[in-house]
Amino acid sequence: MTKDKLAKKKIPDAPGVYFFLGKRKEILYIGRATSLKNRVRSYFAPDLTLKRSQLIANMVEAALTVEWTATDSVLEAMILETNLIRTHKPRFNTIAKDDKSYNHLVITKEEYPRVLVVRAKDLTEQFDTKDLLAVFGPFPSSSLLKDALKIVRKIFKYYDTKQPVGAEKSKVVKGRIDFNRQIGLYPNQQDKAEYDKTIRHIHLLFEGKKQQIIRELEKEMRQLAKGEQFEEAEVVKRKVFALKHINDVALLKNDARVYRDDRTTRIEAYDVAHLGGADMVGVMTVVEGGEPKRSDYRKFKIKTVSSSNDPAALKEVLERRLQHEEWPLPQIIVVDGSTAQKNAANKVLKALDLTIPIVAVVKNAKHQPERVVGPQRLLRNHHDDVLLANAEAHRFAINYHRQKRGSKLGL
Repeated sequence: MTKDKLAKKKIPDAPGVYFFLGKRKEILYIGRATSLKNRVRSYFAPDLTLKRSQLIANMVEAALTVEWTATDSVLEAMILETNLIRTHKPRFNTIAKDDKSYNHLVITKEEYPRVLVVRAKDLTEQFDTKDLLAVFGPFPSSSLLKDALKIVRKIFKYYDTKQPVGAEKSKVVKGRIDFNRQIGLYPNQQDKAEYDKTIRHIHLLFEGKKQQIIRELEKEMRQLAKGEQFEEAEVVKRKVFALKHINDVALLKNDARVYRDDRTTRIEAYDVAHLGGADMVGVMTVVEGGEPKRSDYRKFKIKTVSSSNDPAALKEVLERRLQHEEWPLPQIIVVDGSTAQKNAANKVLKALDLTIPIVAVVKNAKHQPERVVGPQRLLRNHHDDVLLANAEAHRFAINYHRQKRGSKLGL
């Protein structure tokens, strides 16, 4: 698809979900936007490969057209995007992969169902399918999902206790539940029929059926008013108003952070740890969408370097990592060190004819980040994620080195 072809489309400046379609009208990619107009336009910037990824650049080139569905709020766009990706599994959406680090929203099948956020890797371990009313996801950003649930909770109070409601044994846990009821986090009454209605409405909301909820609530409001139950009718009226005017300022802020670049941007950070050259190890950590992707972390026992030579050890780690063609390539590589480490990484990439931006995190005497060296445009978009990936690499390397030394000493 070309920029000239895009210019002919009247894309609204509104929240929603967009679809890049291929030659056979198949969905290549699904995304969510605070502003559909601005988001879709960003895919036709001249520096798309640098700001996003080669994968996304290839997707845009393969696309024949783009379509969209506007929503009333960012919350609804997030829900719609997740449901559509799960249904269609577009090949350019990395979220469509079975990634065990992503979160799911589950509703338990209990007397008082709970609404819980569960990582995919824990889903099958903690629950049997017969114990669940519904599963939604995967959601790539846990912070975005949690912000969304804060908005939902203002309208529909639900339980998210660790144990099923009613199974509490200690007075402390019971007291905590009572306190949460008092401050408005949990339902303030134990009316089973009313709570079941709340759970049904949360279920419908995450299925993208907000209008159905509104119709049901408006009908209930009329019936209550007809029966002169005016206080109860006012409570329902406030729910209807809240649904029609979802306040998702928090989601807008989070959306700007998570979506400042495409979520497929993969940042790999590398670090080396040793004690005077002894027991040398290297590690790789991964950050995607502003969050660590721990399922992709890797450890390397250094085999070719016996002295204290961090650049040489880094070179070995990168060469061994890049032999794994089954691992997705990063869009950014982060090294711990300065010019020597950056040059070592550049030599490896050049030998393999790979073009991947390299960022070096330079530390002070206390091993704290002093400055970050790399393409400035890239750093403006990814500065925080680069530091996060680097910090994770340092932590992971130190822990691995301690484990290796401990096992050697028989500890």
